[in-house]
Amino acid sequence: MKDEYDFSSAKRGAIASNKGKTRITIMLDDAVIEAARARAENAGTGYQTVINNLLRQALVCPDAHDLAPVSNKQAKTLQVISNGISVSEVEALEQQLIALAGELNRMLATPKPTKPKGKSVP
Repeated sequence: MKDEYDFSSAKRGAIASNKGKTRITIMLDDAVIEAARARAENAGTGYQTVINNLLRQALVCPDAHDLAPVSNKQAKTLQVISNGISVSEVEALEQQLIALAGELNRMLATPKPTKPKGKSVP
């Protein structure tokens, strides 16, 4: 190997192309990007790969996905899911579930009145 190389007459070569891929600019909701990054981190891959795979699945099985625009309410729900819920909200949900479970147990434990078979005597 030489100590020095002369690049004065060098010419830049062609940029290697990604066959089958096209670079685009797209605007996505912050919650969508955050969710894709979280999935990518769990899968050990890039978030753009996650988004590409999700889009591919949606196009292959259009009946399985509602491709209509998401309402503002659904977008806010996605934002809440993306941001997570607070400890106090989890505790409140836990209390509601405990109360509901208690009510279900009470209803299932209460014997139902049985009707006598045959003719009833007044």
